[in-house]
Amino acid sequence: MAASSAIHGVWTPRILSVLRIVAGFLFMTHGSAKILHVPDVHNLDHLQVFSLIGVAGLLELIGGALVMIGLFTRPAAFVLSGEMAFAYFIAHAPRDFLPLLNHGESAVLYCFLFLYLAFAGPGPWSVDALRRGARKASRT
Repeated sequence: MAASSAIHGVWTPRILSVLRIVAGFLFMTHGSAKILHVPDVHNLDHLQVFSLIGVAGLLELIGGALVMIGLFTRPAAFVLSGEMAFAYFIAHAPRDFLPLLNHGESAVLYCFLFLYLAFAGPGPWSVDALRRGARKASRT
């Protein structure tokens, strides 16, 4: 029992970092497809950057990168959570309320994942953690 608690105590924050890195990378690829056309998604070829989807792409690209590296994680994740809630109710909910029927599962999952990260923080493997350590070292 004690060994299990020790393992959880050591690995839980690290796995939080892994979750943040993977989620940030995957989310960033949505923005990269919209803004940089990498990977190339044909129905995004003529996307206007200052359209609703274009602004979402900028948020996904920049916010996803910030979350991935763990810089300004809490505010970035909070904004991205709001973006995904907005996306769900604008793009998916009008088709049907249930995510299974309106293809909004990923928007709902990203919304709540980013909301969790906004409260849980970035974990130890992050730029935010490095900055926190540097601030503590400079105060002593």
